[in-house]
Amino acid sequence: MEFLEGSVSQIVATIIVIVVLVVLRYVVLRVATTRMADTFTLFRVRKAVTYTVTVVFALAVARIWSAAFDGVGTFLGLLTAGIAIALADVFVNLAGWFYIVTRHPFRVGDRIEIGSDAGDVVDIRVFRFTLMEIKNWVDADQPTGRLLHVPNGNLFRESMANYTETFDHIWHEIKVVITFESDRHLAEQLIFSAMQHHHTPEEAEHTRADFARAANRYVIQAADFDPKVYVNTVDQGVQLTARLIIHPRERRIVDDQIWREILDAFDGADNVELAYPTIRRVL
Repeated sequence: MEFLEGSVSQIVATIIVIVVLVVLRYVVLRVATTRMADTFTLFRVRKAVTYTVTVVFALAVARIWSAAFDGVGTFLGLLTAGIAIALADVFVNLAGWFYIVTRHPFRVGDRIEIGSDAGDVVDIRVFRFTLMEIKNWVDADQPTGRLLHVPNGNLFRESMANYTETFDHIWHEIKVVITFESDRHLAEQLIFSAMQHHHTPEEAEHTRADFARAANRYVIQAADFDPKVYVNTVDQGVQLTARLIIHPRERRIVDDQIWREILDAFDGADNVELAYPTIRRVL
């Protein structure tokens, strides 16, 4: 009887805590919405308020109900063990969220690849994070329009790549194959000229600054940021590989622009021809 009487008072106290926290959260978010114009800042404030309210609620409820269960410690122990086994994936996802919050392997806005999935991080929650998918049936690093909801626990099961963490650039390669009879020296000059239009001094300086910040955090070997053309041979001709550094979200745009310039340049050169698979018969 005493336990039931105590439980009623604790239920009332719990309801009061819920009401107070809900009202407080509403007021804070209302003020933030009216005073903040930046979408990303507002998003982070909403997340911070939600997490804070959740933690405060958990601590308050634990405090309210702790006295009610002093005599049933064994029962709670067995119950906790059963819950831990039944909800193992839930706790793994919770641990993944804690890892994201404390270690920041990625943030909202980063472009990442985890397992076979890739996309831009658009939301992070306690049990999963959400990606705006790229690639898949789209043959480029551009959005498909689908949202991927990935459990946080996948961070402990899959390898993850971050396109934009610290060093906000990636190396990109474009392979151009010309015939063996073509003037490869002229072709190399034309390809290099097409790349130079995308490698301005300002962009080069920005790239070096990004790399310096990354080198302070990770052990990264010194890199060459200047565009290069590498020569190799394949079955159908001479392969010239253009290598340059670009922003991760501009791969398709850079591909399109450089290929247009290369094709226009090759059209004006009589002794440069693109190669394709052929069969030659000598009689």
